[in-house]
Order: sequence, then C-alpha cells, then structure tokens
Amino acid sequence: MNWLLPEYIADALPAEAARIERLRRRVLDHFKLRGFAYVMPPMLEYLDSLLTGAGQDLKLRTFKLVDQISGRTMGVRADITPQAARIDAHLLNHQGVTRLCYCGSVLHTLPASVFAGREPLQIGAELYGYAGIEADLDIIRLLAGAFAAIELPLARIDLGHVGIFRALAKAAGLPPEAEDNLLDLLQAKDVPGLAEASSTLASPWREALLALPRLYGGIEVIDRAESELPALPAITAALDGLRHIVAEAPELPLSVDLSDLRGYHYHNGVVFAAYSPGYPAAIALGGRYDGAGQAFGRARPATGFSLDLREAARLTPSARASGAILAPAAADPVLSARIAKLRDEGEIVIELLPGETSCEGLRCDRKLVRVGECWIIEAIQED
Repeated sequence: MNWLLPEYIADALPAEAARIERLRRRVLDHFKLRGFAYVMPPMLEYLDSLLTGAGQDLKLRTFKLVDQISGRTMGVRADITPQAARIDAHLLNHQGVTRLCYCGSVLHTLPASVFAGREPLQIGAELYGYAGIEADLDIIRLLAGAFAAIELPLARIDLGHVGIFRALAKAAGLPPEAEDNLLDLLQAKDVPGLAEASSTLASPWREALLALPRLYGGIEVIDRAESELPALPAITAALDGLRHIVAEAPELPLSVDLSDLRGYHYHNGVVFAAYSPGYPAAIALGGRYDGAGQAFGRARPATGFSLDLREAARLTPSARASGAILAPAAADPVLSARIAKLRDEGEIVIELLPGETSCEGLRCDRKLVRVGECWIIEAIQED
C-alpha cells in the first residue's frame, strides 16, 4: 500500500491548502505592516547549528541524517526559531532592533500532542536587540493581531515567567537532576508527586514550589504570587514584568499560569501560550530567549512566538470559495482576450479541453457563451 503516508503526516487537499495559503498571506501581511522582514531559512542544517543555544530542547524531536557531501550529521529543522536567531546574530549583524518573520514546514520525530501532526506549518515572528518588557508586550500584541487577522477566536493568553522557578531552584540549591524532576512534575501539575519530591527541601523553598501549581487563573494571581512567594529580587522583577504587561494591555484576554514552563531550558523570561475556544492545546507559544545567538557569535536579547498554521486553519471559519468561470474549447482570439481580461481582474477561468464538459474540484458557477461577436458571462443553472 504505497499510497499510505506515515502516521501523523497528512496531505493538504485543495480546499484545505487554499485556506492555509489564504491565512498564511494574511498573517505575513500583518507582520509586514509592523516592520517584520520575511526570511526563508533552509529545511536542512548541520545538526550542531540546529541544536545550539535555543535549539537544545529540540534534540529528541529532530530527524537526523548524514550529509553525503561532507560526511557530517545534518538535521531536518524541528523549529525555525534557532535559525532566525542564527540569521540575526551571524548574517544580518544589525546593532539595533531587528524584526524577523518566517513561514515554513518543520518536521518532528513525534507529534507535540495527540492533536498535532508531525509536519506543522510554522509561522512566527521574532524581535531581537531589545531587553525591556516593552518588547515582550509588543510581541504579545502582534500575536493577538495575528489571531484577529485570520479570524481565529482567542480564548486567552496564559502568561508565565521561567525566572520564578529558576530563582527558587537556585535558592534551594537544587542539583540539575532534581531541578529537572521538579520541572516535569510542575508541568504536569502533579501536586502529590511534587510534595514527595520536595519533602527534603528547607522552608520556605518547599512551600514556594508547592504553591506554583496553584498560582494560575486570572490576573489577580500576580498579587497572590507576591504574597505567597519569597521576596527574592528575581521573583519580584518577574512579577513586576507580568504586572506591567497586564496593566498596559487591558484589551487582551490575559491570564496567568506560573507552573507552565515549556521551553524552560532556553527561555529566560516571560513565556506565553495562546488558546482558542474548544481546542485543548495551545495554538501559539512564545517567550523571551535572550542570548540564543551567542553560539553564532553574538548574544542578543530576543523574544518571539510561533503558531502551527495547519492547526489554525482547521479552527478558522471556512470562507465560501469564489466560483470559477468555464470557457469552452474554441480557437477564438476574441475569447482569448476576454479570458485574459477576466484573469487580470482576479477571476478564475478554466479553459475546457476538447471533449471536456465540466470542471472537477472547483465550484464553477458561471460560463462564457458567445452572443453574436461577443463573449458574455452567464450563470450555470444547478440541476
């Protein structure tokens, strides 16, 4: 059965492909109008480049192969973000703020969730060169605008900050293995497991770690966190940053989840996840990842987000496809001129081949018919 595709890999048939392309163009235009320049990184790179800095968390998700020219190990990209960081740090070499956007397929060894495929169409935007919280707010607003541009309902944007857990782990003196174990338990919100794993920690670090899974909900969680967590400088700064975003963006459906630490090993500040009504997984993920370009010769402040356009397309309202016009098979220069003019005006015109009487795959609701010396458009009557 050589027509079968691998699990979690799928074709995009005409209707879906047209919808995806329509959304891609809208999002890229949204980015362009806000000064984000479009880049097209390659699908393949040497593995040490893909998995350097921001890409370390992608090691198990990256397909690997041997380059027949150099003999070096290559990888099929599982995320475009590290590639954008390489372009900013090594190729563009701008001194000020750089805004980049991209869209392309990525490949995963395993699906990110039971709802996702292994070949997402990743579209996103990254902002380099500005360390202030204003850049994070700008990116979050850009994300909300992308949802609006494709008419994808936005249920909420969960805010978090990896600096809070990192400060607690450092203050508690956790070794790397214990830190990773507690991180996994926090991500799963496994409170009993977290209580057992932290039983030997001293106060107040144990109580603070146990509080994190409960610190989610509305924006009032920030005030709760301030009263329940130790007043470490890093925690105070993190909460102040979240409070600034909430205060400056009252129009956005912001919420807080301080135990959502996805991308912990390369994020270093504000993180966020955007959700759409009726869909349990996050549609878009983002956050701050300063220093990702260090391995490419230049460490820069960085923040950005990306979303899977294929999943987004499944959740957006289906626009009724515009009808096509059928043109008969006829060697007539007047007809050819009429067809060319209609296509210049944006109409879809299908020229039938000899013996062909109808079109397949498109909704043809009109046809060109000859009346005297002119070709006019008539509606096709449905049977």
